[in-house]
Amino acid sequence: MGGLSELEAVLRLSLAFLLGAVLGLERETHDRPAGLRTFILVAVGSTLIMIVSIGLRDLYAGSTGVDPGRIAAQVVTGIGFLGAGTIMHEGPIVRGLTTAAGLWVVAAIGLAVGAGFYLVAAVTTALALLSLTVLARVERSYFGGKGQVIVNVLSSDVPGQLGRIATALGERGMDIKDIRMSPREDGLVEIELKVKAPPKDAMPGAMQALASLPGVKSTEYSG
Repeated sequence: MGGLSELEAVLRLSLAFLLGAVLGLERETHDRPAGLRTFILVAVGSTLIMIVSIGLRDLYAGSTGVDPGRIAAQVVTGIGFLGAGTIMHEGPIVRGLTTAAGLWVVAAIGLAVGAGFYLVAAVTTALALLSLTVLARVERSYFGGKGQVIVNVLSSDVPGQLGRIATALGERGMDIKDIRMSPREDGLVEIELKVKAPPKDAMPGAMQALASLPGVKSTEYSG
């Protein structure tokens, strides 16, 4: 494997596994589209690609056109497609951007580990974890929690219903911040939407619009 021993390569892959697991576990506990296994696979795969790139450089030392960065750079392109799969768009709502960014960061961490930049990879993991945990709480406390209304909708679990609900709120100028869905065994689904607080006189009309949607059984709001 060129100038890199197999033992060192295994150690780098193992470190990538651990660092990917740290960030993946945080996403998994929040039930995000990409969780523990996905983050581990991205980190380990990126590390392996970098190791192979370095090995090819050493194997073909002196040859022209052998650039370890060229293969590794494709990881950045490829991770964009994977990250796009974690982003969900329903009407005015876009979710999964943080998870997509997390996948991009963990791919970079894997490349750093594969190149032997262990301290940089570890510090980046710590900073990313800080951003996903501590800063997330700060954001909710000082920004996200102010002027929010919680809208609860009980509806038939039919395709496109979430989009219709989001559209009904969006048409009334309501900015949806988060959505949680809890399917039930009776064919219904409980939908909780966190909405940036609109003018007080707008809520009754919004609730009436939601209640008039086909399949909606009940609506209520608080906050």
